[in-house]
Amino acid sequence: MKRFRSSLKPQSWLAALPLAAVLTGLAFPNLAQAVNVRSTNPSNGATNTPTSTNSSKNIVTGTQVSVTFSEPMNPVTIVSNHAGALLTFTVKDAAGYYVDGTVAMNAAKTVATFTPVASALRADEKWTAKVTTAAKSLGGVAILDPIEWSFTTADRPFTGQAPVNLGTVESFAILTKTGITDVYESSIVGDVGTSPITGAALLLRCTEVVGMVYTVNAAGPLPCRTTAPNLLTAAVGDMGIAYTDAAGRSIPVATGLGAGEIGGLTIARGLYKWSSGVSIEKDVTLSGGPNDVWIFQIAKTLVQASATRITLAGGAQAKNIFWQVGGIVTIGTTAHFQGVLLAKTLIAFKTGASANGRLLAQTAVTLEQNAITQPAP
Repeated sequence: MKRFRSSLKPQSWLAALPLAAVLTGLAFPNLAQAVNVRSTNPSNGATNTPTSTNSSKNIVTGTQVSVTFSEPMNPVTIVSNHAGALLTFTVKDAAGYYVDGTVAMNAAKTVATFTPVASALRADEKWTAKVTTAAKSLGGVAILDPIEWSFTTADRPFTGQAPVNLGTVESFAILTKTGITDVYESSIVGDVGTSPITGAALLLRCTEVVGMVYTVNAAGPLPCRTTAPNLLTAAVGDMGIAYTDAAGRSIPVATGLGAGEIGGLTIARGLYKWSSGVSIEKDVTLSGGPNDVWIFQIAKTLVQASATRITLAGGAQAKNIFWQVGGIVTIGTTAHFQGVLLAKTLIAFKTGASANGRLLAQTAVTLEQNAITQPAP
């Protein structure tokens, strides 16, 4: 986002400000509680703006328009829970007609977001947003002048994704419903649990786990086992919710990428969807920033070949990579996997395979001398 620059003529006091003050972006002369607009999104004059926004709850709306204030604002002067209920923050089309939409503030009360009622704005059109002087800070100070900015849409949706909310599963490296088998010796960093099956089906040894080992009853490895049926019930429930969330995401960047073979590719952020299985026969790179999110919707199996690697580039983080798999997951001998596996059935790691991620299986996980480390937070 670019810093907002008003097109209004400067007031006489602004013209009298020292040049250094103007260059440093000061908007008001020594008024501690004065309110100004720090930035807008889309920025003033932006082009190629997507016609829709995919929100953190995977709800697609017309492009959201937001404004960031220098001070916490009084929501009563800005928020509009019903379209057109309050005209402090508005968006108009090129013909001057208001866009139906609602306005909400963030928790800090510094960002107001206008969300259109329609699922998309029209493409190739100029839109004008405005905040009037009815907008006031918590201290009752109004912005000095109305703020107005414009942007132009292009015929493309916003395909970025928000991370899948894992809820109480966040602490787990491995969570299953029907057990964990193990060929000694594996190394697990992060919590481990099985539910509703008894702890007798959790076959790791205490020396293999750096983290908590949870079971639903007084069975499982000693002395590290912790009996926590309620905690596990909540975690397994959240695992199911996360699977459903990932499976339900929309606006894919590509459908059927590589005809199901993604080895050798460099893949940018976004949602990717396959009605088939997916195989990784060569090294694959996921390239993007630290806040970028990848979601892979795979209807059937996921197979990573032996001695292959998933590599992260550009600051991409394993915690933001989600593999939703409807069939069996097989990670080959000495292969290295990255990301959160949300599997409908079995996750099988072959001898010496490793992962920077989470293994969340709605049946079982099988290990063979593997190293599984939960992603950095």
